[in-house]
Amino acid sequence: MTLIAVVGNKGGTGKTTLALNLAAGLLARAASTVLVDADPQQSAYQWRLIGGERPGLPAVIAAAHGLAETVAALGATHRHVVIDCPPSLQAAQTDAALRLADLALVPVQPSPMDLWATAHIARAIERVREENPRLRAVVVMTQVEPRTTLSRLLPDAVAELELPVAATQVRRRSIHRHCVLEGRSLFQAGRRGADAAAEITALIAEVLPDA
Repeated sequence: MTLIAVVGNKGGTGKTTLALNLAAGLLARAASTVLVDADPQQSAYQWRLIGGERPGLPAVIAAAHGLAETVAALGATHRHVVIDCPPSLQAAQTDAALRLADLALVPVQPSPMDLWATAHIARAIERVREENPRLRAVVVMTQVEPRTTLSRLLPDAVAELELPVAATQVRRRSIHRHCVLEGRSLFQAGRRGADAAAEITALIAEVLPDA
């Protein structure tokens, strides 16, 4: 089992959207995958309820409590477990997920405050590595708008971060919002979602080459 925690220190980064499409992308590669919603807001769980019995969606398990026990049970039957954590490093669920995870993905918007906040995440991950030395962490730039000044300055900004940054970026696209409202993943959006789905596929290939 590979356990991937999607973590952040603030809302609005596209954390849950990344988590659910990451799980859907892994499932599309014929790898048994389940998404654990450890965020008390349960946005991922609500998304799955909207999706109903639509084929191709990963199962979503609400587990704001008892995360370690839930993951242990799911790991026996799934190749990949993706955890959508609360948008806070102080949350008990985030701490538990990092202590269990093989990989932490940290979605970050290309804004100065978001980039500065990664310093706190890097320090939290270093503390957790004392107990979980196998934990890898990778920053994923999300909500990227290539033609903006901020995005043009992005390479210099990310070079200063304390965590490695994925080469694959997730662009700001309206299809992400449409899919959530429809209870779909990008991989079920046909031509509308093809470019966005390709970004998730490229991210999986980069950070989980053996998936």
